[in-house]
Amino acid sequence: MQVSEPKVKAWPNGAQIAVMVTVMYETWPEGRTPPYSPMASPLREGVVDRQGISWAEYGGRTGIWRLGELFEDFGVKGTICANARAVERYPDSVKALHAAGHEIAGHSYTQNMFLPYMEPAEELALIRRCAGIIEEAVGERPVGWASPRMSPSEHTARYLAQEGFLWHGDYNDTDLPYVVTTESGKLVALQHSDFTDNRVMRGSPRDFLDVYRDTFDFLMLSRRPEILNLTVHAHFGGRPPLAAMVHRILQHMQLQGGRVWFARHDEVARWVRQQGETE
Repeated sequence: MQVSEPKVKAWPNGAQIAVMVTVMYETWPEGRTPPYSPMASPLREGVVDRQGISWAEYGGRTGIWRLGELFEDFGVKGTICANARAVERYPDSVKALHAAGHEIAGHSYTQNMFLPYMEPAEELALIRRCAGIIEEAVGERPVGWASPRMSPSEHTARYLAQEGFLWHGDYNDTDLPYVVTTESGKLVALQHSDFTDNRVMRGSPRDFLDVYRDTFDFLMLSRRPEILNLTVHAHFGGRPPLAAMVHRILQHMQLQGGRVWFARHDEVARWVRQQGETE
């Protein structure tokens, strides 16, 4: 696999910063809970944690709808990285988000299915299965993928290129996107966030506001184009204490008007590919 230098010399219409609003729409197998929750005291091993299950299901039942309404209020289109099981369980939400102009991207089947643990054939079958479920739900095949834990295998990029994906969101080794060339074709490497909403789960939601507001202000002073991935989880960020902070962050960003390009992942990836092809 070969990588190229970042091709971004400028963003559309002279924007200083591209802001990718990202929602991780996650679910777990029946009877399973996330490995983290606001509860400080875990139950004994083998006991069904019904509180944890209920807490995780908030994302599909309630949180995703609140975030959709919030984005609509600001006129922002984002990327929804969805476990395919969430698409199956909550199809109305995914269809509504897609109809509103948001991108639906792949994010494994359930959140505990980690690609590095799989045999190559199993991983390829998983990618195909997830793409098929999303396509059946919204009538459009996904062009982007972010792995659970943002942890790909050595085969993931090649398989995604082989299956016609445009971007791969498991990268944290650069500030700006770049092109990855695999044996099966090219992908645009997009970075994940360094600070997501689960970082403030047992602290103050205001820390989330401070980090993104300060980072945004810092990048606005840069001498080069910049990018910021504003990432929330439906079962975290859709809750009122954190949704209130997302509201404040977007409000702050929009004060800069045309200097900010709110872009879906696929829009950023197509811009990057276009810049490379015109050089």
